[in-house]
Amino acid sequence: MKFEGYIDINKPIETVAKYFADPKYLGEYQEGFEKKVLEEGEKGQDGAISKMYYKNGKYEMVLTETIVSNNLPNSFEAFYHHKHMDNTMKCEFTALSENETRYQVYVEYTRIDWFMPRLISILFPGMYKKPARKWMENFKNFVESQED
Repeated sequence: MKFEGYIDINKPIETVAKYFADPKYLGEYQEGFEKKVLEEGEKGQDGAISKMYYKNGKYEMVLTETIVSNNLPNSFEAFYHHKHMDNTMKCEFTALSENETRYQVYVEYTRIDWFMPRLISILFPGMYKKPARKWMENFKNFVESQED
């Protein structure tokens, strides 16, 4: 299952990339984010592996992120592993003007092996797009609210 989306942010590309690259800001736009812990490699570099911890109510989730390619401020690509699913995400940042940046996301779920998520992906594919879209909107609002 694949999907993509974009949002335009009223900040320069360097500013947008700065906030995107720093994990201390993840909790500002990803609901439930608790922490990101580097497990292997150099922080933010190609091949770096980190654990990402999320909690929503009683539900806890741990993702393993492997950075495939970090070419910020222009692009970032990573592979995410969870015990029930795997996906890749590529983000591209394009300067539309001196003070406007397009943030484009491409996501592909390559493995879903738990019954309910697989059923949801078949019956309601939009359910996987909604959180990604919400995080993009949250990110836009967060970055635009920052005084640089």
